[in-house]
Amino acid sequence: MRNPQSIRPWQHVLEPLRGYLLLAQGLYEQGDKFSEAFNFGPEDSDAKKVDWIVQKLAKMWGDGATYKVASDPGAVHEATYLKLDCSKAKACLGWHPNWGLNEALEKIVEWNKAYAADRDARKITLEQIGAYERGLGC
Repeated sequence: MRNPQSIRPWQHVLEPLRGYLLLAQGLYEQGDKFSEAFNFGPEDSDAKKVDWIVQKLAKMWGDGATYKVASDPGAVHEATYLKLDCSKAKACLGWHPNWGLNEALEKIVEWNKAYAADRDARKITLEQIGAYERGLGC
C-alpha cells in the first residue's frame, strides 16, 4: 500500500457496470441526449482511507492476512482525495449504488476466497450478479 491516508471512492465493479448499461440503453433509445460524460461511484459516505479498506479486507479475509506499507510512498504522485460526482447519473439515468461499502467488500472477499480455493469463478460471479439484481428488486 503506497498512501494509507489517501481517500478513494471504493465500490464493487457491478456498480459502474450497471451504470454503463443504463447509459448504453439511454444512448440507444434517445441518442444524443445521453452522449456526454457520466460518473458512477459510491455514496460520499463510502469514500474511505486506503488503510481503513486494507484493514477491513484483512479482517474479513481472516487466516492472518497481512499487508505492507510501501517504503517510499512518495515515489508515485497521487491525489490525496479522489471523489466522483454522480449527481448527473442519479438524476438523468435513475442510477444509484445498490451495495454499500461493507456489502461490496464482503462480496469481493467472498469471490476472491472462492477463486483462491479453485471454486468455479463463473458460478460465484453469477451468484453475486443474482444477489445484486435481487437487491435492485429485479
